[in-house]
Amino acid sequence: MARNPLAEAVGVDPEGLTGLIAALKDRGQTVATAESLTGGLVAAVLTSVPGSSAVVRGGLVVYATPLKHQLAGVDEDLLAEYGPVHPDVAAQLADGARTVCGATWGIGLTGVAGPDPQDGIEPGVVYVGVSGPSVVEVRTIGYDGNRHQVRAAAVGTALDLLRGLAN
Repeated sequence: MARNPLAEAVGVDPEGLTGLIAALKDRGQTVATAESLTGGLVAAVLTSVPGSSAVVRGGLVVYATPLKHQLAGVDEDLLAEYGPVHPDVAAQLADGARTVCGATWGIGLTGVAGPDPQDGIEPGVVYVGVSGPSVVEVRTIGYDGNRHQVRAAAVGTALDLLRGLAN
């Protein structure tokens, strides 16, 4: 198997990633992302696999809070009440990615990579949502590490959650 330096750099098993892409392709399923703290890294890792164009529909980088609503359809009242780092925001980002991009599966990520807290939320707090046919699930990560490590953990969690739900 060919090396995948991007997957390796974020600690994602290249064989598992290739297997995920192949499984989605075999089922005729697609995926899209709406990413905040990862800034498009999940989409970049997914598209690092040759042939991923049959599976990856696209992605939204919604780093700025207003874009979470404007591009991904996250409820403005939710954002006003709880801020951008909340499990329901991750779920709505996943739904938004799925809807906007016309995909089978949507992945939504929000959190604080650090080094500083955001709106009173400490670095390392991450919410990952996956939305698919008849299911929406959110995972919470509390990761103690530097900015790169938090973002890498978020990518790994997102792909693991998708793999688990898409099977």
